[in-house]
Amino acid sequence: MKKQLLKCLPVIALMLGSFNSIKAQETTTKTTTVTEINPPLFSGNNGFRKWSFGLNVGALVPFAAIGGRTDFSKWVPKLGYGASIKYQASHAFGIQLDGVMGDLAGNNDRLQNGAVPVSPYRSFSTKMNWAASLSGVVTLANINWSQMRTSVQPYLSVGAGAVSYTPRTINNSGISEGMLPKATAVSFFVPVGFGVKMNLTKSVNLDIGYTMSFVDNDNLDGYFKPPYASDKFSYAHIGLEFALGKKSKPQMATHNPPAQMNSELRAADAKLAAEIATGQENLNRKIAEMNALQAELAKMKMDSDGDGVSDYFDKCPNTDKSVKVDGAGCPLPVIVPAKDTVIRITNNYVITEEDRRIVSEAIRNLEFEFAKSSISNRSFPYLNRVAEMMTLKGFSLKLGGHTDAVGSNAANLTLSKDRAESVKNYLVSRGVNFGKIEAVGYGETQPVASNKTAAGRQKNRRVEFTLY
Repeated sequence: MKKQLLKCLPVIALMLGSFNSIKAQETTTKTTTVTEINPPLFSGNNGFRKWSFGLNVGALVPFAAIGGRTDFSKWVPKLGYGASIKYQASHAFGIQLDGVMGDLAGNNDRLQNGAVPVSPYRSFSTKMNWAASLSGVVTLANINWSQMRTSVQPYLSVGAGAVSYTPRTINNSGISEGMLPKATAVSFFVPVGFGVKMNLTKSVNLDIGYTMSFVDNDNLDGYFKPPYASDKFSYAHIGLEFALGKKSKPQMATHNPPAQMNSELRAADAKLAAEIATGQENLNRKIAEMNALQAELAKMKMDSDGDGVSDYFDKCPNTDKSVKVDGAGCPLPVIVPAKDTVIRITNNYVITEEDRRIVSEAIRNLEFEFAKSSISNRSFPYLNRVAEMMTLKGFSLKLGGHTDAVGSNAANLTLSKDRAESVKNYLVSRGVNFGKIEAVGYGETQPVASNKTAAGRQKNRRVEFTLY
């Protein structure tokens, strides 16, 4: 037993040294720790570490835990050691190549049914030169479902392999005997095992397992005994498994898809909640803007003094309704002729091309402030020429106000009427006979161009002069 322990000490030292080296490396590189990146769900297995190798030590015994016939009454545990290479094909299934070496031993020191066993041999010792097997490993469950990387995975394994062994027996006379006709044999065996793996680090797992191997021969212990049932041996081991590949990839065997799905769903829910909150904030802002716009519109429509100019644009509030006002809501100046002024009105004048030109220029240069009936200052010189001509020749003038289709019909009708009245009031202020001018508003009912374009709408916003 001591010799076996000495043989296994280098393996144990190697395992512990490797584990300590990994732990030390992780401790000294905490500031540069590589973060695992979980691949998207249902994207295949390329984002995981699938290869690993392991080292282990344990006890070899010539029996199986499920019982059965043995050729010797007492088994003696011996130290064994082994190594493994594993490929994880999916989260639940892997293929593992195992190799085990060590010794098997047993004797007839234990009584059977109160009597000494009947056997020509006192004991045996079998040197297991090597045992190699290929097994399928099924992970039964990932414990701790709430974590992305689970800490414990129980497993089952079954496979097939071959074992090379050299048995020697000690007969009742104390003489050592070898196996005949050959000292060493190779036999087929079926390994069936179970165990549990615990994750120590992102790259190292602790493996504790037990494997029963059923040999297709009855000479593993060097004793052919009727009815020549197959011998068996077991290996209870503890070891370390090292994952290969980039540390940024998680181990497939330890990765927990349900936890990742839960995490991604929670992240999606949080993102959706944030988007809904942002949408609600935007909606509230739009509602506030709409309410403010409606308040401004209501203010623009209000005409407290009834002078035809809304309070929003009225610069002279509380004007009496009987007073004529301009586009700013202020009273128009009243021109009182001097006592010695003689107003001469005749009908002897004929409208000439020059008269029409003066009116045409006044139409082209007539401008109003936006959405108001206030005449722009640049239009006054042209209107002054029209007033001078009408005062001199006594012509009559019909003013027709027009707008584009922007806004309501009622508002446009009022605006067109106000603009025509503004021109009339201005001409009257320049000395034109009030009864010689007719102001009419048509609103948007008589367009001269399309209201679908800015240029067309500009043409539709006009005051037409009809001289007669």
